[in-house]
Amino acid sequence: MLAFIKRHEGLWLFTRSPAVMIAAIVALTIIIGAVFAPWIAPVNPYDLASFSLMDGLLPPVWEEFGSEKFLLGTDDQGRDMISSILYGARLSLIIGVSAMIIATTLGVGLGLAAGYFGGRFDAIVMRIANVQLALPAILTALLIDGIARGVLPPEMQQDLRVVVLTIAIALSLWVNFARTARASTFVQMNKEYVQAAVMQGQHPLRIMFVHILPNILGPLLVIMTVDLASAILLEATLSFLGIGLPADSPSLGTLIRIGMQFLLSGEWWILWIPTLFLIALVVSINLLGDFLRDVFNPRLR
Repeated sequence: MLAFIKRHEGLWLFTRSPAVMIAAIVALTIIIGAVFAPWIAPVNPYDLASFSLMDGLLPPVWEEFGSEKFLLGTDDQGRDMISSILYGARLSLIIGVSAMIIATTLGVGLGLAAGYFGGRFDAIVMRIANVQLALPAILTALLIDGIARGVLPPEMQQDLRVVVLTIAIALSLWVNFARTARASTFVQMNKEYVQAAVMQGQHPLRIMFVHILPNILGPLLVIMTVDLASAILLEATLSFLGIGLPADSPSLGTLIRIGMQFLLSGEWWILWIPTLFLIALVVSINLLGDFLRDVFNPRLR
């Protein structure tokens, strides 16, 4: 077993880093809990019949007046905090992963094409990317969300909140993928295997996605991991500002926004438990992203 681990450098480095191992366990635990929330959570926070106002503002079980039925307490509506957090993490991860898929597809596609064809197309893509880099990601997401609110009819805005929020986050994060894919494609274009494929007359799409893309996946995977944490934070920030998901959709950002109302009233658990949960998720994903960066770039170790 030890010999197998040593032959695989990434696995060997993983076993030699306690912080990365803990981060992986934390991230995996949260993801499993979020995916299986409908079966793990004690109640469904979306179901009004599953909670009662009489159970509102109960503290965690280790505090006075805490109940064993609600281990982490309840909010002002009587919703179990564990259930709200699991469903909130589920929604936040759905939005984050969906946004990353869109951002990766758009950014990598444009980056590959810009690096392969160059010329005017490359100049246009990079000018757009440079303009967007001048704006913080949160401002870009706010701008896209505002445009969507102005374009969509009022009766559709509520139903499409998750879709609009996902697209807004994705369009604010595609630049990193495009720039990395473009730079890596420039390097690969000088390799003999790419030159041979061009001389054989292979289609540009085949060269980009069959020959070049598999050889630049390392840095793209690192960006996907790091930007996943950024996407989750963006969703939480927008929901905290009241621009993202509404109060009846318990994402992590929405739960933190609701908890802020009780910051000075003594019900600390309504704010701090979702906040600590979000911090644990984002930090663990970032640590895994740093680990992948070290694996794919030994010079950074």
